[in-house]
Amino acid sequence: MKKFINDPNSVVDESVKGYLAAYTEYVKKLEGVRVLIRKKDPSFNKVAVITGGGSGHKPAFIGYIGEGLCDGAAVGEIFSAPPADWIYKATKELDMGKGVIYLYGNFSGDIMNFRMAKTLAEADGIKVEEVIANDDVASAPKENIKNRRAIAGEVMMWKVGGAAAWSGMNLSQVKEVSEQAVYNTRTMGVGSYPPVIPATGKPGFNLEEDEIEIGVGHHGEPGIRKEKIKSADKITTELMDAILDDLPFKSGDRVSILINGLGATPLQELYIVNRKISEILNNYKIKKVITYVGEYFTSLEMAGFSITLTKLNDSLEKLILAKADAPLFKQFDLT
Repeated sequence: MKKFINDPNSVVDESVKGYLAAYTEYVKKLEGVRVLIRKKDPSFNKVAVITGGGSGHKPAFIGYIGEGLCDGAAVGEIFSAPPADWIYKATKELDMGKGVIYLYGNFSGDIMNFRMAKTLAEADGIKVEEVIANDDVASAPKENIKNRRAIAGEVMMWKVGGAAAWSGMNLSQVKEVSEQAVYNTRTMGVGSYPPVIPATGKPGFNLEEDEIEIGVGHHGEPGIRKEKIKSADKITTELMDAILDDLPFKSGDRVSILINGLGATPLQELYIVNRKISEILNNYKIKKVITYVGEYFTSLEMAGFSITLTKLNDSLEKLILAKADAPLFKQFDLT
């Protein structure tokens, strides 16, 4: 294992300290817990948006704390859910009197701890709602869509939910549009090299030099199959076929596209993927409204990429195109 770290057991804390040192104008840390929150204007009251999850996925989750996105994030250990009391403390700190919404991924530890925090907060009289992303087409059949795990589609949920809260929508409205974003989002990924967990120094999964894993998860969870490496166009077509068939997407739809590197894939290769995606969507007569290409939800140094499509209606399009200003996600108002 070759990593630029000190103590493997201090990676998360040292990383958070470095992040705070870089972005003091955006975020601060709550005392006694590994929770980062937005430096908010006390005169600006809105629904508070909280997320969180395991470390190793930067820029998720802390990179999305800012205007038009999330107000806070609880930071777990590598690939592990944050404790419930940290989420609860974030909820108490960030509640502005208009309620709190939890936007997080469909993983058992996260569900358990966010729901425990919700129970504690509601006992204090704080209104809390939740929306859980489940965009990974490979992780369960469509008839069991609620069992699907979350991957890069969480980013689109944060973008929509954060913009909705920032625009002044009430708690039920923010929940409704966030649920629309989740329902309309599909993702497929591929891995070519595994992540290495700092504390163990071991790879998260094994692949032969000429193999790839179709449908791999962000923690190295198995996909639907291993196969021999092939051209970018063929892999992209395979992933897009699964995505387009699942919703299904059809001619005349408007979509946002997120092409996400998993940690070790060069941008040059991601743009090659985007070239093929554009060709496929043009053939289907599906309109691209906005395209994001880069590292948005990684898995340490895993090599590979994922493709996320979100079907847009008028309200989702407006929210996705709205201004966002977080340390690692910035967008001008494109509405």
